[in-house]
Amino acid sequence: MKIFQQLREVECLGPTIVSIGNFDGVHAGHAQVVNQIVKLGAERGLQSVVLTFDPHPVRVLRPDARLKLLTPTPEKLRLLGELGLDAVLVLRFTQELCEMSPREFASQILQHGLHAREVHEGYNFRFGHKAAGDVKTLAELGREMGFEIVIYPEMRLRKQPVSSSQIRSLLAKGQVSMARRLLGHVFGILGTPAPGRGYGRKYTVPTINLADYQELVPKHGVYITRTRVGDESFDSVTNVGNRPTFGADSFAVESHLLDFHPLELHAQTPIEICFLERLRDEIKFPSVDALREQIGKDVAKAQRFFRLLKQKRSVR
Repeated sequence: MKIFQQLREVECLGPTIVSIGNFDGVHAGHAQVVNQIVKLGAERGLQSVVLTFDPHPVRVLRPDARLKLLTPTPEKLRLLGELGLDAVLVLRFTQELCEMSPREFASQILQHGLHAREVHEGYNFRFGHKAAGDVKTLAELGREMGFEIVIYPEMRLRKQPVSSSQIRSLLAKGQVSMARRLLGHVFGILGTPAPGRGYGRKYTVPTINLADYQELVPKHGVYITRTRVGDESFDSVTNVGNRPTFGADSFAVESHLLDFHPLELHAQTPIEICFLERLRDEIKFPSVDALREQIGKDVAKAQRFFRLLKQKRSVR
């Protein structure tokens, strides 16, 4: 998959079939649209292209909202690449872009920049200055400028709308299993290691701490996870929160690797934590012994979870 950051770079592609959006999370609804444009592009000799934005428009238009992303741009591009696209255009969301009218956007970006022949969008797509354009506007402009529009209805799974905002809401409640269903993949966060305070190794169990992470994490609590450290992956139990038992109010994401062995870590070792199931809320325990006992219970539940998961896979 080719990645472009300037509109003029895309001219080499020729005619395209396009979808526009933020694609935060690259959830099941996004995948449905992208899979279709990839399929149709291959059939019709068109380049399948996603147009997305960096930073997220909400961060420019409503900075006070302090939006946290499901997938930072590098992870979003990785997930889009797995869907087989020919290219992604990542446009910088500037004030100039924000002030484009729907007509200017369609003409400059879709017609002349991307040479779009077909544009695929969700039913609630908005574009142009102050979101003045909708799918009806886009269809009218497409008839004039030579591209067709395909509109997708709302996708629902388990009676829930598949949307980035709904997935954020689920994660805020700690509902990582339902979030996984709407995403179509496991929710994970990617970072690098940070030195801990030594409490885990000294009092309870060795842990790996994630460096300061600025994007979305699930609700504070304890989770069954898979943790990738460099090129190795481990079954794990991860605590997201402030570690109140030790009297400190310092947020951390720390993982206990169930099949731990000594690892060589450096400041840039990639660590990815994938959240599979929520175990419990974060609790302030009366003593370190009580915390150690609870961790033993958490580990036992996680081990049972992974045993059952392996049994299901072996049956298939």
